[in-house]
Amino acid sequence: MSKGRMEAFSDAVIAIIMTIMVLELTIPHDPSLSALAALLPKLISYALSFVVLGIYWNNHHHLLQAAKHVNGRVLWANLHLLFWLSLIPFTTGWVGENDFATLPVALYGLVLLLSGFAYNLLAVSLIALHGKDSVLARAVGPNIKGYASLGIYASAIPIAYVNAWIAFGMYILVAVIWFIPDRRIEKTLNS
Repeated sequence: MSKGRMEAFSDAVIAIIMTIMVLELTIPHDPSLSALAALLPKLISYALSFVVLGIYWNNHHHLLQAAKHVNGRVLWANLHLLFWLSLIPFTTGWVGENDFATLPVALYGLVLLLSGFAYNLLAVSLIALHGKDSVLARAVGPNIKGYASLGIYASAIPIAYVNAWIAFGMYILVAVIWFIPDRRIEKTLNS
């Protein structure tokens, strides 16, 4: 089965998720800096979520660039990823609306953790389809960055109950780690 349809569908879903998030931002009726300051929690959570979704979109593109085809297992793994990503606007809004309260920040972290798990599951499914000696398997490699990210997310969730800002800072740390696209796939494909 061709990977093109799955890639186009995923691109569209991620674009819709990003659009939903921006539509949740309310426009202040007061043309002052204090009106914008009141929106700061929403803007901060929106900015991180936009970057996170951009990172997923970018790495999803690179992952599929190395894949030759997909099967039913990969399609379901991809839908699993898109499901968790589709919850990001809800948790983003909840975090921003409640000024980084404990439970919203913890749930945001859980959605990020499950999104990361789903992405890793997609990569594993693609590698299983293409074989352990495939270009894709060599390009993904041991995925240390991916597993470290899952560990940071898993650690941040209980930390949110101690200090929500530290937990949110840990989510930002993962985004910083992934901000520069994973070059392993490009390097493997170009060699």
